[in-house]
Amino acid sequence: MKNIILTCLLLFSTGFYAQEKTEITVDRNGNGDFRNIQEAINSVRTADPRGIITIFIKNGVYKEKLIIPPHITNIRLIGEDKDKTVINHDDHANINKMGTFKTYTFLLSGNDITLENLTIENSSAELGQAVALHIEGDRVVLRNCRLIGHQDTLYAGRDGARQYFENCYIEGTTDFIFGPSTAWFEGCTIHCKKNSYITAANTPENIKYGYIFNNCNITVAKEVDAMYLGRPWRAYSMTLFMNCTLPKGIKAEGWDNWRNADNEKTARYMEYNNKGEGANTSARVKWAKILSSGEAKEYTIANVLSGCDNWNPSNQ
Repeated sequence: MKNIILTCLLLFSTGFYAQEKTEITVDRNGNGDFRNIQEAINSVRTADPRGIITIFIKNGVYKEKLIIPPHITNIRLIGEDKDKTVINHDDHANINKMGTFKTYTFLLSGNDITLENLTIENSSAELGQAVALHIEGDRVVLRNCRLIGHQDTLYAGRDGARQYFENCYIEGTTDFIFGPSTAWFEGCTIHCKKNSYITAANTPENIKYGYIFNNCNITVAKEVDAMYLGRPWRAYSMTLFMNCTLPKGIKAEGWDNWRNADNEKTARYMEYNNKGEGANTSARVKWAKILSSGEAKEYTIANVLSGCDNWNPSNQ
């Protein structure tokens, strides 16, 4: 009888521990709690009483089309090594006419999500739009991540949603950073793989801030010699490059109006204190603004991202 009681207590305590566990390990080789990332995400409950859940992902290539739904919040996905922990899929817009917004490798819709040390890749051939990371969530942080693709690599989506990218590598061809969100890129490397456009912001008229690139390094492939900083997907698109390194391959005019002269009256395109061969603003389009040092003081992480809830990405 004593042994039976001890066994029951052990089983009960083990189940309780598993239920209360706040760190989950994913390992393709079967040495973790789950073999697939999606299974780990699905194990998190709505308004999970455990608080912040950390999903640690061991090195490996995870061939998954991931979704974090809106009801999953307060989780951290941490890779073992950003170059060796790879989430990969290969949809593109012309497969069964699926369109851009179903091509994602990773759809992130929950709020208060952090990603670290991960590669998120759409490895399709250049056959159409192919999103690697599609973000709809608010207060989303990416640190030390790699976003790999061609056209439309990163969709920073949802009007007014805030995202913070730190020390990330983002590469692509056309409009490879696009969407309506408010996003701050700090110390990132932005790599242009062919002559086209880096950004296609879609900032709504009533949203003050769109994309801010600060202390970023813009790089280009050897054959690139005519790269635009951006073009306006929506009339009031807002993008600022400041304290960045711009290479020779950036076009002298810098910005494009997307074949619509009316966009020149409304697009909010700015530069400040950039360096490198592509940073000369003497031949920039007249409708882009070169900020003074006084004007540039407005553009801080606190002003851009704090919102009405005083969000600070360093706390996430």
